[in-house]
Parts: sequence; C-alpha cells; structure tokens
Amino acid sequence: MSVLLSILAVGIALYLILYYNVIRGSRCTSSVTLKGKTAIVTGSNTGIGKATALDLAKRGARVILACRSKQKAEAAVYDIRRESGSNEVVFMQLDLGSLKSVRSFAETFLKTELRLDLLINNAGMLGPGYTEDGFGMVFGVNHLGHFLLTCLLLDRLKECGPSRVVNVSALLHRLGFVDFALLGTHKDLVPGQSTWHNFRAYCHSKLCNVLFTRELANRLEGTSVTTYSLHPGVIHTEFGRNLKLWQRLFLEPISKLFFMDAERGAQTTLHCALQEGIEPLSGRYFSSCALQEVGAKGRDDALARKLWEVSERLSNLS
Repeated sequence: MSVLLSILAVGIALYLILYYNVIRGSRCTSSVTLKGKTAIVTGSNTGIGKATALDLAKRGARVILACRSKQKAEAAVYDIRRESGSNEVVFMQLDLGSLKSVRSFAETFLKTELRLDLLINNAGMLGPGYTEDGFGMVFGVNHLGHFLLTCLLLDRLKECGPSRVVNVSALLHRLGFVDFALLGTHKDLVPGQSTWHNFRAYCHSKLCNVLFTRELANRLEGTSVTTYSLHPGVIHTEFGRNLKLWQRLFLEPISKLFFMDAERGAQTTLHCALQEGIEPLSGRYFSSCALQEVGAKGRDDALARKLWEVSERLSNLS
C-alpha cells in the first residue's frame, strides 16, 4: 500500500509540475483597450475563438462572430454580451467551406461595417469531407477560406490602420508540406480520407497558415497592416467534433487532464492581436506569448509565394 501511495504521490507531483510549467501556458499581459475598434473572429461560437471574442468585447471592441452555425453563434453572442457587459457583439454568417459564403460575408461586412481593425482567422477543423467547391474540407476551411476572406477585407484593414491579421496555426505545421501537383489533381493536400490522411491534411493546412502569414507580411510591407501566425497550445475544445465516436471517447479524458482550457488557449492569439511593439515582427510565428522559430518549410519564401499564387487561382481571386 505504501508503495502504491508513493507512486501516486510521485504521479501527482509530476502532473502538477507539468501543469504549471507546460500545460497552463503564458498569459497575454497587454492592457490595451479597444473602444471604437472592430474585430472579426472566425469560428468564435466555441473554444478559443469564443474566449478570444469575449476578451476583445471586455476591452470595448465591436466584435463580429463569423460562424457557420446561426444557432450556436447566437447562443455565444448572448453569453459574451452577458459576461462582457457589451452589446457590441454581433453574429454574421460565414461558412469557410463555401467560397460563395466567404464572398457574401465580405460583401455584407463591407456594406454594413465602417471599420476593421483586427481580423482573427481562428476557425479550424480536423476530419473528413469535402467543401461545397470540391476541396478537401481541412484544406478548404483551415486555409483557402481564410485566404480569400483576408484578401477581400485587406483594403478595409489598410484604411483603418494600424490593424492586424492573426492566423491561428499549430506546432504541427512542422510535420506539414505542400504538394502542388496533388492540389491540382485532387483539390486537396492529401490523396485520401482515412484518419491518417485527415491528420496529415491538418498538419499541411497549418503549414499553409504559416506560409500565408509570411507572404502576406511581405505584400503588406510599407502599409499599416501587420500579420502574425501562432501556436495556441494544445487545447481542450470541440475541435475534434468531426472525429469518429471512438476517437473522441479516447481523446476526451486525455484532453481534460493534459490540455489547456479555452481561456488559456486564447492567450497567444490575444498577444498577437494586442501586444504593442511587435509590429517589426510582422510575418513571424508565436507560441506561449513569445516569438518562436518556425520549421524550415515555414521559412521558405519561394514556397510561400507559390502557395499564394495557387490559392489565388483556386479561389478565383486572380
């Protein structure tokens, strides 16, 4: 019994050390207020997107929840208004898996909103399926939809500068690569729809987020718009809702023990959106509220430029 108690005590001690030094993560320390500013947060009806939107609303921003599900988003609007005390929180429908929806969102936003100071491309998914336009769902939602959305809103961001674009990527970008030939033949980053293919597609899409940020920064040089990508940490959210039931049941207890909650997971996003003085670091990648180096492929300017050009063609932007 004493041996078991000793093992249990050591296990608890190790978990606490891991929690306070790794899992808990760093916090955004910015005290910036956002009265008179407008922010868009995609995928903000749940998880770190909702936590991000709540923080921005508490700082006085007008916050647009850009989400696919009207029911879930309206519930999130109610929650955020109640917790923040702000009525400047509204829902606008956006389905990143539909290029038509992205264009409709941008058109409506530009007609009805005078400002855009923060664009936070937060939405992300992992799972099978295809978008309305025939692209792999992970590629279409995690990269191509956000690419088109950002490009359509760039002029407004420039008009309201200084402004920022924040792209939520992931540490797994280091495992990603971009096969342009496969994109041409399959309209996807992977050749299949298995669980392994879905995981690989996610890694590839997160590399796309990093490369997009890098090329966007190059194209925005000399303007008042800056852009950043980031790893939010490993978060316990509804992110894996598209996984199979047995996969969710397996991951649920692990994620509750070892993953950050949504509020903690939003901190690096908030750091990139709010921290003063990081403007010279436009195009760079952050984690735990600090500048980090990306993987080798994420530093390839030629690859970033080609991804931009291919994305323009795939989204019918060029």
